[in-house]
Amino acid sequence: MNWANESSPKEFILLGFSDRAWLQMPLFVVLLISYTITIFGNVSIMMVCILDPKLRTPMYFFLTNLSILDLCYTTTTVPHMLVNIGYNKKTISYAGCVAQLIIFLALGATECLLLAVMSFDRYVAVCRPLHYVVIMNYWFCLRMAAFSWFTGFSNSVLQSSLTLNMPRCGHQEVDHFFCEVPALLKLSCADTKPIEAELFFFSALILLIPVTLILISYGFIAQAVLKIRSAEGRRKAFGTCGSHMIVVSLFYGTAIYMYLQPPSSTSKDWGKMVSLFYGIITPMLNPLIYSLRNKDMKEAFKRVMPRIFFCKK
Repeated sequence: MNWANESSPKEFILLGFSDRAWLQMPLFVVLLISYTITIFGNVSIMMVCILDPKLRTPMYFFLTNLSILDLCYTTTTVPHMLVNIGYNKKTISYAGCVAQLIIFLALGATECLLLAVMSFDRYVAVCRPLHYVVIMNYWFCLRMAAFSWFTGFSNSVLQSSLTLNMPRCGHQEVDHFFCEVPALLKLSCADTKPIEAELFFFSALILLIPVTLILISYGFIAQAVLKIRSAEGRRKAFGTCGSHMIVVSLFYGTAIYMYLQPPSSTSKDWGKMVSLFYGIITPMLNPLIYSLRNKDMKEAFKRVMPRIFFCKK
């Protein structure tokens, strides 16, 4: 992959909202608060899931993976954005841009697959409860998580190579906050339609297949839950699955908007806001959604947090 070709500058200029100077400080504050909440929320979920024996189940194993993803996802872009805004610096090195693009794409694709795996876990728990322990055994969960991570990074390398190999003829102003596929394609001085078609195909695979499996899983779950006679049983089942569906809707809705349409048809300012939402706001909301709507998680926080902060056994 000849990424550092003769048309590649040594650095890129990230324009962001540089034409709206009054937005810089509010954006800095929002990013800083969101990133702080994201770190605290996801690290807390990871610690609780690892330290509380009652949460050592497949559901919370996958939730720990999701928290790791969200933590890395935001760390890939937000610290550099904060530095750029805080010091009025708009540049990123070519190597930094490549790394940011690969990691951001990889973690996003991995999250797509992981959410599908989590929906399958809920399907087995609700529709096949007597076989749950057999089906969702330790090695199966480990393989599914590893498959999600491996496929995500493989997809990222493929899409990144297609994007970065496009000739840019010295263009280096990226009309975005970070290095993302639609923004980088707009720098190309060649016809991008063939590459856009290929990227659309791979994006459709990584987005639409998992979301279709999720919808099928939740169709069966809804049928099974409606057959439960106990109102308490239905409430608990819908509560557990409801958190996952909220996360799925937030993540897939914005990602599909960004990646399943030609870059040329996307309003530049609206595209930036959507990217900020699924790249920063959604990872911040995920731990809040899972902790506030999940009774087991709230009880685990009460058991584990005093041990962490006050060294209680």
